[in-house]
Amino acid sequence: MFIKGFVLISAGFAGGAAASAPGAWKDYDQRLTSACLAASGLKDAKPVGGPIRYDDRVPVTALVLAGRYPQKHMNNRPGRELCVWDRKAGKAYVSEADQLLPAMAQ
Repeated sequence: MFIKGFVLISAGFAGGAAASAPGAWKDYDQRLTSACLAASGLKDAKPVGGPIRYDDRVPVTALVLAGRYPQKHMNNRPGRELCVWDRKAGKAYVSEADQLLPAMAQ
């Protein structure tokens, strides 16, 4: 009984690992990046680093964006945003995140 249970559990893990093919992650990352860039308020925004994936208990992925503030009073100052992608809703939410990392060179 123990061996049958172990074999079934092992087979389940092997099948789960095969479900996340590299192509699927690439497509997911492209959708995430496109949604975050579309939601960004920064000019010439680009991802900084890679996505931070949370497990399914918190179904979000985070991505830091860097660009320049387009508002006239901001004088084209560099800025950062944190994008949080809601995997269930398929929506991106951004918030100013200049304080998240050390200051950027102007």
